[in-house]
Amino acid sequence: MPLEIKKVGVIGAGQMGNGIAHVCALAGYDVFIHDADPDRIRSGLATINGNMAKQVSKGTVTEEARQVALARIAMAERTEDLADCDLVIESATEKEEVKRKIFTGLCQVLRPDALLASNTSSISITRLAAATDRPERFIGIHFMNPVPLMELVELVRGIATDDDTFESSKQFVTRLHKTYAVAEDFPAFIVNRILLPMINEAIYTLYEGVGSVDSIDRAMKLGANHPMGPLQLADFIGLDTCLAVMQVLHEGLADSKYRPCPLLVKYVEAGWLGRKTQRGFYDYRGEKPVPTR
Repeated sequence: MPLEIKKVGVIGAGQMGNGIAHVCALAGYDVFIHDADPDRIRSGLATINGNMAKQVSKGTVTEEARQVALARIAMAERTEDLADCDLVIESATEKEEVKRKIFTGLCQVLRPDALLASNTSSISITRLAAATDRPERFIGIHFMNPVPLMELVELVRGIATDDDTFESSKQFVTRLHKTYAVAEDFPAFIVNRILLPMINEAIYTLYEGVGSVDSIDRAMKLGANHPMGPLQLADFIGLDTCLAVMQVLHEGLADSKYRPCPLLVKYVEAGWLGRKTQRGFYDYRGEKPVPTR
């Protein structure tokens, strides 16, 4: 029988992790949020508080619902604090070795029937599941960014994921008031398989001097009716994440069309990762963003 999920653990208190905790708490789940750095948990909780306050001001959430949801979220300073969770969702950095280490440690403290999920945007679910003692109870639950606003969640079954795990995950996503799309376990799944090569091509367009940052973003917003330009979007996602996804695509599919643009590599090497470091294709340190090229 599908497992009834009541308590959810989230590993990683960054932008994606705190967003997942946010929507889970509003949906009525008890949430335990863990990060290797306790200060990041506190920062994540402050972000959740602020984002829920914005929802209250817009009338999409009541103040009472906000207070109740915040009370459902607890800090988990140790992985042992996740021992009683029914589902734990990993949302750490997009590096396979980091994720595998997290899952290996988690399996030592979780109940045998607990479900494990990764919010990875590109890495093989089958390979990640192989690092656990429960590949049949492992699944990819890939949220879109920003989590509280985006409706879609990709569900990705590994080769061993059983039907009960899949059904439990579908019920979980539906209760979050999200819509799921089922993706096969291929590199980058559906959304990023299409989106990231488009962003990478926009960076090549900049690299080759076809257009400036401002021209490329304006062209795609006004010419393709995109809500934001691809370079602005890359900054929002994080250039390190963009590079990691392109590397997974390039290595996993062995096709030169997925080769990361050298300019993307250069920006990441410089530590210009986008909004989170205040510099990427735009400089965010002033009153308004200014293109860096």
